[in-house]
Amino acid sequence: MIAAIGLIVGIVLGVLLHPSVPAPLQPYLPIAVVAALDAVFGGIRARLDGIFDDKVFVVSFVSNVLVAAVIVYLGDKLGVGGQLSTGVVVVLGIRIFGNAAAIRRHLFRA
Repeated sequence: MIAAIGLIVGIVLGVLLHPSVPAPLQPYLPIAVVAALDAVFGGIRARLDGIFDDKVFVVSFVSNVLVAAVIVYLGDKLGVGGQLSTGVVVVLGIRIFGNAAAIRRHLFRA
């Protein structure tokens, strides 16, 4: 229930306040979103498997976003930011689809 209320409050605040991302951070936003989605889908899968732990979820969420951002930042500094961004998205995408498949199997027994 708390998560649903937090989601609704976040959506309402986003619509009302129209937040913007500073230009230097804009290249990292899509990577952070994909990393966060990976943690969310992993949390949903863990919940359905009966092994969800809120501390693990929070640490996973924050560390996924930070590690992905650091990888892309280092790639930018080395001049290969685009390639590392693509690599991060591919790896996290594979994890997201794996978790989505496990969620589907659990929900639909298929």
